[in-house]
Amino acid sequence: MTHIVWDWNGTLFDDIDATVDATNEVFASYGLPMMDRAGFQAIYSRPIWACYERLLGRALEEGEWERLDAAFHDSYHRLMERCRLAADARHAIDALTDAGHTQSLLSMWHHDRLTVAVREHGIGEIFRRVDGLRPGEAGGSKAEFMVRHLSRLGVDPAEVVAVGDSADDAAAARHAGARAILYAGGTQARADLARLGLPVVDRLTEISAYI
Repeated sequence: MTHIVWDWNGTLFDDIDATVDATNEVFASYGLPMMDRAGFQAIYSRPIWACYERLLGRALEEGEWERLDAAFHDSYHRLMERCRLAADARHAIDALTDAGHTQSLLSMWHHDRLTVAVREHGIGEIFRRVDGLRPGEAGGSKAEFMVRHLSRLGVDPAEVVAVGDSADDAAAARHAGARAILYAGGTQARADLARLGLPVVDRLTEISAYI
């Protein structure tokens, strides 16, 4: 395996608490009980609108998804200011670089904000490519975005490992013909990730050993 595709939110960027708090803010007006991290991990999935429908116990009304998504990002972009890289993220990245692996970043977060955040956290120079959601793109499944990301990199998917914190990362890697290693420090509980039959790590520095 020669190339690593990192996920950002919940993987390299330790923002799970900001995500939970932003979600609680958005749904406070619906009268739903506050969720803690474990409660959020229990209901999380992609696409996010399906997750919201499970929270509400009904289908979203016309225009409701757009309102909820805008409200979430308003809260999240305020709360994320307190977040930092995962504790061992830089060490894991450096170890892979020293071992001769190339690396890139694929996220379902807004591209313009993603590139700024990666640069501000001092790791932008590591990645051969950074891709997020461009204007007009919907944040559904990551699968086709992974295919496009690898195509633009010009790498053989059979030599790629995707690292992420959700079942959607695993599905995207499989769809593109790559492998996946899942990280239990983000949006989905370890037990749920383990059911997928893929390697699951508790620390990002464990990735090198699996590769």
